[in-house]
Amino acid sequence: MFDMFNIMNKVKEAQAKVKAAQDNLVHVTATGESGGGMVKATVNGQRQLIKLDIDPDIFNDKEMLQDLIVAAVNKSMQEIDGVIKAELKKSMEGVVPNIPGFDLENLFNR
Repeated sequence: MFDMFNIMNKVKEAQAKVKAAQDNLVHVTATGESGGGMVKATVNGQRQLIKLDIDPDIFNDKEMLQDLIVAAVNKSMQEIDGVIKAELKKSMEGVVPNIPGFDLENLFNR
């Protein structure tokens, strides 16, 4: 028998878990490096740059510094995407059934 009440409860449970998981992404971080570690950029799961470490020896070369910052930030953003997907998938285990064709990752895309 098709139990609509049970399905609605599962949907509400899934929505609550998604919201909680998204709220917790502020605590998840990833760091990208460039220039052999001369520049390190750290972002959180809400894709906000939260820390930037720069080796003081490269302050004299403005263009190189700019390029290394951009590269480090881009690497950290790529890294955090995988971390976000893993965290959200982990938080949804057992809530969303394994339905062929249902892409859980697209559920979390912003």
